[in-house]
Amino acid sequence: LPSPIPWSLTQPVTPDLLVSPSSQDGDLGSECPEDRGNWTGRLDFLLSCIGYCVGLGNVWRFPYRAYTNGGGAFLVPYFIMLAICGIPIFFMELSLGQFSSLGPLAVWKISPLFKGVGMGTILIVSLVAIYYNMIIAYVLFYLFASLTSDLPWQHCGNWWNTDLCLDHHVIKAGNNTLPVNISNTVSPSEEYWSRYVLHIQGSSGIGDPGRIRWNLCLCLLLSWTIVYLCILKGVKSSGKVVYFTATFPYLILVMLLIRGVTLEGAWKGIQFYLTPQFDHLLSSKVWIEAALQIFYSLGVGFGGLLTFASYNTFHQNIYRDTFIVTLGNAITSILAGFAIFSVLGYMSQELGVPVNQVAKAGPGLAFVVYPQAMTMIPLSPFWSFLFFFMLLTLGLDSQFAFMETIVTAVTDEFPYYLRPKKASFSAVICIALFLMGLILTTEGGMYWLVLLDDYSAGFGLMVVVISTCLVVTRVYGMKRFCRDIHMMLGFKPGPYFRACWMVLTPATMMGLLVYNIVKYQPSEYGNYRFPTWAEVLGILMGVLSCLMIPMGMVVAVLQEEGTLWERVQQASRPAMDWGPSLEENRTGVYVASLAGSQSPKPLMVHMRKYGGITSYENTAIEVDREMEEEDEEESM
Repeated sequence: LPSPIPWSLTQPVTPDLLVSPSSQDGDLGSECPEDRGNWTGRLDFLLSCIGYCVGLGNVWRFPYRAYTNGGGAFLVPYFIMLAICGIPIFFMELSLGQFSSLGPLAVWKISPLFKGVGMGTILIVSLVAIYYNMIIAYVLFYLFASLTSDLPWQHCGNWWNTDLCLDHHVIKAGNNTLPVNISNTVSPSEEYWSRYVLHIQGSSGIGDPGRIRWNLCLCLLLSWTIVYLCILKGVKSSGKVVYFTATFPYLILVMLLIRGVTLEGAWKGIQFYLTPQFDHLLSSKVWIEAALQIFYSLGVGFGGLLTFASYNTFHQNIYRDTFIVTLGNAITSILAGFAIFSVLGYMSQELGVPVNQVAKAGPGLAFVVYPQAMTMIPLSPFWSFLFFFMLLTLGLDSQFAFMETIVTAVTDEFPYYLRPKKASFSAVICIALFLMGLILTTEGGMYWLVLLDDYSAGFGLMVVVISTCLVVTRVYGMKRFCRDIHMMLGFKPGPYFRACWMVLTPATMMGLLVYNIVKYQPSEYGNYRFPTWAEVLGILMGVLSCLMIPMGMVVAVLQEEGTLWERVQQASRPAMDWGPSLEENRTGVYVASLAGSQSPKPLMVHMRKYGGITSYENTAIEVDREMEEEDEEESM
């Protein structure tokens, strides 16, 4: 035989990230990380995480939550909960993804008995992706509506306005009349939102969706098309789009902030936002609200962080990235509060009413109050366009993450069939979710959106996060998990992370879960109360994601052999091929456990390829030595 053939057989089957695709050999191509895709630039991962975490909630939930829960004093529980819940879970998710290079389903090779946790995650993310893109569709609608010299929600007298409509110039003259949230008058922006955009008067409730609003339907189609084109090539394409979508909102936010603080009465709003009321800290509700804000703002439990980290190189410094993203996210929320409340302060002065009567959260702020404030500022269409363009970029990169999570999770389960057809598979998922979201474009679609928002990612998401935390620390083992991180980063997590993972984080999350169940309140939209069947449907959405866990356990146990207890034990142990995806990163217990592995000493392979021993190889040798010493102690 010619000499190159046996030489090629001695090479590791799975090539390193530094090897070009043209130099791959072996016919196990679909198991190569190149085929799976990797970040192509140094900042792709970091910007994707920032774009994913910094979303609509930072603008429309945080400022409102801060002012209702003690103003500046809210920052105390906020940062404490960030330290106890946010940062540890964030780092755990990134570590799991980067160590295994697997999506949120396949990562459960760590303990196949709990694969149902991954299934629950995918169900939650799918439901959230359906309604999140509808919010982006509303933003697109307003974005197009801002391309005019006179904003359509500026005055009354349009066909959708009623006799109750009163615009702010008249309100200012009449001084005692209140603009929003009062029975006898309604602002033009509120009627534009409810009667023109939603056309909610065409529906009597959630059971009567009415007709499809075709302009909303086209906006939804456009938003799905944008998302699909951006995730077409996986992280290779979305990783480049985030250079714009993750950074541009900051530019607009600073512009809105400068414009806001220069308005008359802005200080009134900022004072209202930040005046500390320390007596609120004695209330458990404030601490719960802080934890919820951290939990949803960082996007833990949705699988997005794990998915993004799975496209990293094995030694990427995710420890540093964790602190950059989590603290950056918190600072963005605080900054957004200044931009929002400075404008609300000006608006309250213009209308002659207290700030708390114009302040709102959620869609009410984005589509009613802020657009109304824009009509009071010179060059209103320009500022309106900027505001909605910021919301669009904030929403899009979060949606990229949801879609990448779903696609990655399923393609990692069926790499041979789906990975070569990833673009087509992404199209199928986008079309399916678009069709499911069509009910949200009807006249009663807002009721369905509220139902999805309230229940899809409520207690089910908390159960998923608690389960992940407990499985990694109790079933897989804290010692083993810390050793994996040591292999990957060159150091073990300190006592702060270990204490949070073992006790503080799961205990806090369980407290949150119990509080959510005890303080359960039925959904409502304005004065509309949801019927019992809608409540039951909502609760079932949450319960279904939790039920995935026992269902997954049953499947895992049935696939094993022996008595029931033996089956449970076998199913809870890591799978044979669990570990780093590249052969040269597999040391100690992970040596030669890859399918088709031909090199018993990956470290030697690495040395032969790159020459010399780097600090990471030293770490690998240390980890191996530690494990050998532990084995000797056990045998003695």
